[in-house]
Amino acid sequence: MTNYISVLEGLLFVAGDDGISLEEASYILELERSAVRQLLDELKKRLEDENSGLELLLTASHYKLVTKASLKPYIEKYAVSPYSSQLSQASLETLAIIAYKQPVTRVDIESIRGVQSSGSIQKLLLRDLIEEAGRLETPGRPKLYKTTAYFMDYFGLESLDALPDASDLFDLDSEEANQLFRDNHDLFEELEMRSKEHHEVEEEKE
Repeated sequence: MTNYISVLEGLLFVAGDDGISLEEASYILELERSAVRQLLDELKKRLEDENSGLELLLTASHYKLVTKASLKPYIEKYAVSPYSSQLSQASLETLAIIAYKQPVTRVDIESIRGVQSSGSIQKLLLRDLIEEAGRLETPGRPKLYKTTAYFMDYFGLESLDALPDASDLFDLDSEEANQLFRDNHDLFEELEMRSKEHHEVEEEKE
């Protein structure tokens, strides 16, 4: 027997900050909207347990999982922690796609990377390297993301034109292009190297 609450929780996790509408959940689960609404209510009650760090939020007709307000100090501490100061490969890949393709949706990012990217997007938002740039006027109105002014400072860039050339990386729309992207680590290493060099120069000035 299918545990629809677990499935729904998994869908909400994958949907990330975009969330999922009642209509989408109903279509995917193949259940009536009233049944899905009841499942959402049950999930909301389950997450209200003090042992859960998440809560179910309804915004603009979309449901999404968010961390509880009581965790804010820890989330903020994590964002500036020395253990998370260096961007991971996944975060660099996600950031590079946003930098070159902005404004871009989460679905577009995942179609290029070939893997779920909501976690990387959340981390980049926390680090203030990217920000929301409105919504795409298509069904579901997914959020668009772009880089921030801090992104330019972080990597020591005067403009986006100063980014390493990546024309070969985004010209293809096939599985071959996706594989090329995953295999091309030099681009992201160069981005991170720019960041380290920039910060070293700034420290010497102080």
